[in-house]
Amino acid sequence: MNRAELCEAVAKDMKGTKAEADRFLSSLLKCLTKGLKKDKAVQLVGFGTFSVKKRAARKGRNPQTGETIKIKASRSVGFRAGKTLKESI
Repeated sequence: MNRAELCEAVAKDMKGTKAEADRFLSSLLKCLTKGLKKDKAVQLVGFGTFSVKKRAARKGRNPQTGETIKIKASRSVGFRAGKTLKESI
């Protein structure tokens, strides 16, 4: 399901317009992003938890040349499904 299909499904469920559903989705994503930028977990009870994971700097290997390279420390987003979501799938 892509964003357009999700907006259409939300609009149908809310009995609203696609524009309203798109504004809702945009607002939700913006709020999730703000919460994660503060290094906090965003928990949606019954759905799951989004959290920021830190990766330490490490050494890697260039697959084309075999040369050892340094990979910088980084942050990524992790998701852990909640109990209700796991049971519904």
